[in-house]
Amino acid sequence: MGFATNAIHVGQEPDPATGAIVAPIYQTSTYVNEELGKNKGYDYARTNHPNRKALERTMAKLEGGHSAYVFTSGMAGIDAVFRLLRPGDHVVLSEAVYGGVFRLSTQLLVHFGLEFSFVDTSMLEAVRMALRPNTKMLYIETPTNPTMNVTDIAAISKVAGERNITVAVDNTFMSPFLQRPIEHGAHIVVHSMTKYLNGHSDATGGAVVLTRPEDAEKIYFIQRSAGAGLAPMDCFLVSRGIKTLAVRMLQHNANGITVARHLDAHPKVRKVYYPGLPSHPHHEVARRQQKGPGAMLSFDLGSVDAARRFLNHLQLCSLAESLGGVETLVSLPALMTHASMPKEVRERVGITEGLVRLSVGIEDVEDIIADLDQALLYV
Repeated sequence: MGFATNAIHVGQEPDPATGAIVAPIYQTSTYVNEELGKNKGYDYARTNHPNRKALERTMAKLEGGHSAYVFTSGMAGIDAVFRLLRPGDHVVLSEAVYGGVFRLSTQLLVHFGLEFSFVDTSMLEAVRMALRPNTKMLYIETPTNPTMNVTDIAAISKVAGERNITVAVDNTFMSPFLQRPIEHGAHIVVHSMTKYLNGHSDATGGAVVLTRPEDAEKIYFIQRSAGAGLAPMDCFLVSRGIKTLAVRMLQHNANGITVARHLDAHPKVRKVYYPGLPSHPHHEVARRQQKGPGAMLSFDLGSVDAARRFLNHLQLCSLAESLGGVETLVSLPALMTHASMPKEVRERVGITEGLVRLSVGIEDVEDIIADLDQALLYV
């Protein structure tokens, strides 16, 4: 079956009890035992429930994994992935990683004996040089948030395979519609389902997709033990959003390309970071492993004052955290999503105070451009 068909039907079959085309929301905390030691597959909603199990089937199918588990947020899922490691293990991460991952690793997980190195994973030799005898995982964002660097997943996976290192890829920016890391050799894929998968800015959630049964068993143990499984209503909302993922991503992608080209030619914009532009240093890698460049881009306005004037005069586009919704969202990473990252680190990886991140929505693209243009008059 094709992607859109799987997104609509896998894990979203009609309710066998009533024939309802949309399965019910099992808004219950516990399940009655038929007799002692015998139930119908569920006992307590923290450990599992039908809405979660259905969404996990959908995610495993769309990413091409063995199994999947869904969490209360993308960060909860990422935390679970790092819990596969043991004290003394070393992780190599993309240097321009999401600020929440930087905070989790450098301010929390290091206290449990894990070691982290941040490198430009788009540079294969830099990755090789960062590897140590105790390196157990390569954690990659591609494209990176918000600098839009692209890592060659197949090349990284080959290097990892030589040393039996696990490759985990954050696929939030692309969604499985535009990029499927497992096809390029990744072992684990993580998502903030809050973003494109849900697509409507009305639920939070995270997903971890696994290729190896032994990893899946451990992730499930972590999920039910730590109590971070996604609740029924949120599972329902994400499942509903996924049904339109294919058509939404087609429009997101088309709008993203149009807006990126427009901003690239705008005299007030110093530089646009978007893999869909031929001028992007990783354009060919992106073309090879992505179905399209997507709707995430960043552009530099030169200073925080210029960025502030621009952001404060937007009318249609919304100044807000998050991304991937049907509406266009704009943020200033240095003061928002990456504020927890030390200034010297931000500057080293290219997150300047004038760098604006844009999540292009699916509104009429002419209206998006008109709003950006009128706000740029104040720069």
